[in-house]
Order: sequence, then C-alpha cells, then structure tokens
Amino acid sequence: QLAGTGRDQVHLLLVCTGERGLSGAFNSSIVRLARDRAQALMAQGKEVKFFCVGRKGYEQLRRLFDKQIVEHLDLRSVRQLGFVNAEDIARKVLARFDNGEFDACTLFYAQFKSVIAQIPTAQQIIPLVVEEKAANAPSTSYEYEPEEDELLSGLLPRNIAVQIFRALLENNASFYGAQMSSMDNATRNAGEMIRKQTQIYNRTRQAQITKELIEIISGAEAV
Repeated sequence: QLAGTGRDQVHLLLVCTGERGLSGAFNSSIVRLARDRAQALMAQGKEVKFFCVGRKGYEQLRRLFDKQIVEHLDLRSVRQLGFVNAEDIARKVLARFDNGEFDACTLFYAQFKSVIAQIPTAQQIIPLVVEEKAANAPSTSYEYEPEEDELLSGLLPRNIAVQIFRALLENNASFYGAQMSSMDNATRNAGEMIRKQTQIYNRTRQAQITKELIEIISGAEAV
C-alpha cells in the first residue's frame, strides 16, 4: 500500500507547526522549509498540495498557497497531545492516498536538539523509505504469522501514525524550547531598555537641575 503509486507527479506536504506565536523563528523556519520545497517541486512541473497541522503554519502558507491547501487541522483545543491525534491525521492522509489524490507525502516539523537549537526537518513518509542493508550484513530469513500482506496492512498505517506522533512530540518540545529562549531574550532586552531609559532620564533630570541652579546663581549675582 505505502510503496507509492509508481508516479512522482503530485506531492502532499504535511506541515506541522505550533498553535501559538511568541516563539522566535520556530514556526517560520518550518514554513520556510516547506515553502522552498513546494517552489522547487513546482519549478519541476509537479503539483503540490498542503495539509496544515497547526494554526501558525496555515496562516503563513495560505498567503501564497491558499488554493493548494486541501486540509487544515487545528489542535488548539487539545490540552495534551496523544497518539490518538496522530492516528486521526494518519487516517486523513491515508484516505487521500487511497483516493489517488497524491503520489508522495513529505512530513515537515522541527526536530528538538536543545532548548536553543530546533532543526526544521523534512521526512518522506509515503512512499515508505527503508534503509538499505549493508552489503556485508548477514542475511536472515523470518517466518511470519499471519501472512506478510495481512501483517503489513496493519503495521504500515500504524508506522505512518507513529512517525506523525513523533513529529508532533518533537514540535511540542521544540516550541516550548523556542518560546522559553524567546521570552528570556525579550526579558533581557526589556531590562536593557529600562536601564538605558533610566540613564537618559537621570541625565536629563541632572541637566535640568544644573540649569536651574545656574539661573538662581546668576540671578543672585545680578542683585
């Protein structure tokens, strides 16, 4: 099922972003990666469709690709992400694939490295990418029960859901890391602005006091 259609003409870009802002370049970096991929594909004559998960990505992408956005899922009402949310997205993606609406699907999200480092990532999930076995790796034969086709028909869709769930969790951790860094920078910048404005105020006040003293002294000398 997930080996693809054998064609490479229609691409679905599954773009996962946050629901809120105040997180620096977190959302815009994911959108930028998806936008660049879309423009590169269209330059090759491919058809591009978008499935947006998250309000911020949808708001940015619809400015350029409004007619190409086929679905938008808002998770603002979800207090805690669970596997059920990923399963819902996977079902929607697979239903479109089964209907022949696209040939390949790429997942976009931010990979969490640290509080100050979140890496925008593009991962192809349809057709399924399988790492090739090394040439010198030992060959192993397995027997499956039930049959492979029956087993894979349940495992492969679940694999898609697991990859989407991983992306949602990576995004969640990345968002909070980016938001914490952004708020820390904003706090430091605000402190620096307060310090500078206080300094300007004190200098202005001192200059005014000095001016008044000079006027008083000049007046006394004139008498």
